[in-house]
Amino acid sequence: MRDNTQPVPVGPRRSIELDSGEALRLLGSVSVGRVVFTRHALPTIRPVNHILDNGDIVIRTHEGAALTSRTREPAPSGVVVAYEADTIAPATHLGWSVVATGYAQLVTDPRELARYQELLHPWVQQTMDHAVRIRPDLVTGILLTDTDASRPAGS
Repeated sequence: MRDNTQPVPVGPRRSIELDSGEALRLLGSVSVGRVVFTRHALPTIRPVNHILDNGDIVIRTHEGAALTSRTREPAPSGVVVAYEADTIAPATHLGWSVVATGYAQLVTDPRELARYQELLHPWVQQTMDHAVRIRPDLVTGILLTDTDASRPAGS
């Protein structure tokens, strides 16, 4: 078993900025990320599963979820959130990380909600009757690679 208090011995590394299209493609290749929003004027982070739907990030929520109540509050364009997903290998520290920032709104159309309930299955044993759509305005990403490779494993 590895001692996580000790640094991983790695060779030379570099960080490569990704364009927004590639960053969104990578975000769509995984099913779990973290949504960041404010609650009581403080940052709150929740791990969630998602799908990418025509460039929008969609997550399922439940009635008592803090994000559900935040997106229910009246705001013309929604509530500002950030969404982060990554794949970084623990042993090598190679991979990628993507952050999408934009507005989140509760999905209220019954047909859309039914569609998302079919496409996106909760990963926790809890009733998830709501869906939140995040429309990214800013998408950034980085590729973490060694100096000799152009793509991380698993991308």
